[in-house]
Amino acid sequence: MKNKVLITGASGFVGSFLVEEALQKGWEVYAGIRKSSNKQFLQHPQIHFFELNFSSATLLTEQFTAFKKEQGSFDYVIHNAGITQADKKEDFFTVNCNYTKNLLHALKDADMQIKKFVFISSLAAYGPGNAETFAPIELGHQQLPISAYGKSKLNAEEFIRLVDIFPFLIINPTAVYGPRDKDFLQFVKLINKGFEPYIGSHKQMVSMIYVKDLTKAVIGLAASSAVNVSYIVSDGVDYKKESIGENIKQILKKRTLSIKIPLLLMQILVAFTEKLHLFFLNKLPFLSTDKLNEISSANWLCDSTALWKDLHTTPGYSLKEGLQETIQWYIENKWL
Repeated sequence: MKNKVLITGASGFVGSFLVEEALQKGWEVYAGIRKSSNKQFLQHPQIHFFELNFSSATLLTEQFTAFKKEQGSFDYVIHNAGITQADKKEDFFTVNCNYTKNLLHALKDADMQIKKFVFISSLAAYGPGNAETFAPIELGHQQLPISAYGKSKLNAEEFIRLVDIFPFLIINPTAVYGPRDKDFLQFVKLINKGFEPYIGSHKQMVSMIYVKDLTKAVIGLAASSAVNVSYIVSDGVDYKKESIGENIKQILKKRTLSIKIPLLLMQILVAFTEKLHLFFLNKLPFLSTDKLNEISSANWLCDSTALWKDLHTTPGYSLKEGLQETIQWYIENKWL
């Protein structure tokens, strides 16, 4: 009998790749989506769709109860749904934390016999590493997020650990890139036009993970014997912030004008823009002070040794290979 998995946030960038990886593993996949979700990347005929409204634990319980009566329990739930952008800071906590609570309570109240609940969190839940030593962020480090997004993810993690309703895994990916990602596309577009912007002239080190390596790790860990632990996910390589741009330039065969925008100037501009947005529009701008603090932090290195050791494998893509595949997809799909 096939394992049944519910993957929330299935229509998004990472979620759609999680669905594909689970299907390749031979699992029976239920794609958790909203009524308004775009199914563009969910075309496989074996996908079962499951419309979810996380704002109501009662409605979720009714849905899961009815499903269990007809189909039995899910074996795995991979909770990938969440937001990285919001109009208000409290929206991060509503969606990333409170909706996670609703989902867990509903699964419990419907008496779902879940083998493992996998929560896709973020390295932002740890906050940046030491900017002087550049020591990597490791499992067991004190988690000190510097954004509402990171704090909301940490709050959800703490709830999952505290209530211990189901065996769980918490996954903390570093920056994820790959095909279908519209955020990363913006940087590629700028380089394609001959511009290579960076915020600040300070040294900045980052970790990266290609989306297919991330989803391979998540599905592999879900199927493994590991429970009630956390994993940090990266490709295991340390990169200077300029490395990504250098690789993109080589792939696109472009020369660029490197622009280093003074950090203080950006802080003043973003703070001013945020105040205007909140006053006139009552919402945060796309680039908020929180987001600027995160993307300008010097040390986003992390140690994912435990992950790849426990999976008995290594990442399948180097940065250049991942970028080549991503950019080729952008071109073929006329995004670039």
